[in-house]
Amino acid sequence: MSAKSQKFSLYDHPAQMEPLLPGEHALAPLLEQAHDVQREARTLAGAGAPAALRQLLRAMNSYYSNRIEGQHTLPFEIESALRNDYSHDADKARRQRLALAHMDTEQAIEAGWKGWPQQQVWSARMVQDIHQDLFARLPEADRTLPEGDVLVPGALRDRDVSVGVHAAPAYAAIEAMLDRWGRFYGGVRRGELQVVAAAASHHRLAWIHPFRDGNGRVARLHTHLAFGSLGLTNGLWSPLRGFARSHEAYYAHLAAADEPRAGDLNGPDNLSERALVAWVAYVLDLCLDQVRFMTGLLDIAGMKGRIAACLAFEENVVKAGVRSESLRALHYLWLTQGELERSEFKAMLGLGERLATAQVTALLKRGLLATDSPHGKLRFGVPQHALRFYFPNLWPEAEAGPPGQ
Repeated sequence: MSAKSQKFSLYDHPAQMEPLLPGEHALAPLLEQAHDVQREARTLAGAGAPAALRQLLRAMNSYYSNRIEGQHTLPFEIESALRNDYSHDADKARRQRLALAHMDTEQAIEAGWKGWPQQQVWSARMVQDIHQDLFARLPEADRTLPEGDVLVPGALRDRDVSVGVHAAPAYAAIEAMLDRWGRFYGGVRRGELQVVAAAASHHRLAWIHPFRDGNGRVARLHTHLAFGSLGLTNGLWSPLRGFARSHEAYYAHLAAADEPRAGDLNGPDNLSERALVAWVAYVLDLCLDQVRFMTGLLDIAGMKGRIAACLAFEENVVKAGVRSESLRALHYLWLTQGELERSEFKAMLGLGERLATAQVTALLKRGLLATDSPHGKLRFGVPQHALRFYFPNLWPEAEAGPPGQ
């Protein structure tokens, strides 16, 4: 630790983050909640899902996390940016780039979380790496702060700041606080207590406020990482959606947990234990709600009917060449979560060669099929315009589509 990081007052000592977990007397109901999350989340995490759905969920998570910051772009604008089609409006284009950067960082996190040991997940270096990965994807102009300074990816805050009524710890104390944060949460035993710790750590990381900007996004991405590294998500759900859809409660609980303890009955530490308990309970309840919601959407029995409804709409309303005869082949791809050679897919359509070829072309054009090359194998696709049929209410803002659609 550098000499600079050791120069902090007693007020900014790492002990001022205590309690990092609620005391034993308050843990029992939280551990019960964590047990429920573990049980139901692991069942969901074992379910299959097409790669296109995971990509769409990253877009949704990006949208919701940035919406919390008031920096979101519309879902169809994210879809346009994925096709390298950016708005002519400079601010909208900036937000589109931010949305894609968030998606790419989330994908990088998901690619690594199975191989990272617990101590690495819960390290100050990991927190800085997430910030580095996210903001290094943006051009310098997009990282220019209101004060005129340019945000340096991965660099810790170099000045004292206040966030609302919360006076963040002195910048000289950040290294020591992050070290304490990482060592403590990385050392919590696995199981229900680690799930509780994942929830608690989100607030404490936000409380430290280690960066000039991007603290909320980094804290949420780290929480996404924490639950994923515990084998609870498989990329199929995230608390980010729940945080945004209950953003008033999210901010209220965060602010309450910033408060100092109120008398001896509220714990012996600096910060309010009662508010930390309420925060953790809120997060775990939100997680369970997200797990149950996604479990219902991924129900195999109901998917055939939802695909049929989508095809009927495409055939009778959109009239872009999609036919209802595609149901059997698409449902097969959904059930197997695999790929089919084009010849195999066309054989399942029951159409002649010319009509079957045209059908594959139409399905690819509408995003209902996905492929990696012009002649490659076919996978189940999940375009935004099919959301209202396949996964109703998952991302309501995306179901509306572009203006005038």
